[in-house]
Amino acid sequence: MSVPVNRTDPNDIDPHQAFVRLEREIGLLLRRARAISARLAGELHPDLDGAAYGLLALLEDAGPLRAGDLVARLGLDKSTVSRQVSHLVDLGLVDRAADPVDGRAQVLTPSAEGSARLARIREARRARWETDLEDWAPTDVARLGELLARLNRLGEAREAEVEGAVAESGPARR
Repeated sequence: MSVPVNRTDPNDIDPHQAFVRLEREIGLLLRRARAISARLAGELHPDLDGAAYGLLALLEDAGPLRAGDLVARLGLDKSTVSRQVSHLVDLGLVDRAADPVDGRAQVLTPSAEGSARLARIREARRARWETDLEDWAPTDVARLGELLARLNRLGEAREAEVEGAVAESGPARR
């Protein structure tokens, strides 16, 4: 799938307009990502919504995690995470186990079935990206990956700052 590329001369870039375009393009990307997450969740299991796909993917990539870690990393409220986790456990896609550090707490990991289903979806998605971007130079694909990773690290740092400020303000102000 070939999409025309508009290369901008670095000397002709209006900094304000660059950020206007960035905001517009990221907004579009996020809207598409939500729709894709909902579709992918349905591929995992017909009874799942988009938030469940993201939760399972995070557990696969960063698990085992406590439910509180999921709340912090996904930016969702406790009740949403609790409901999603219970649903994933009921469907056999996530396992709960005692936390080895604190036996009173539980950690969550994808079940073997959850990992296998997620791997199949991710492989199909990777193959789709490979097809969609087949006319891109590998260096462009790698650079896009690097820039997205950089943007994600920035977002994670910003979220950590906000979480730190909320924690410092104390429970009375929450």
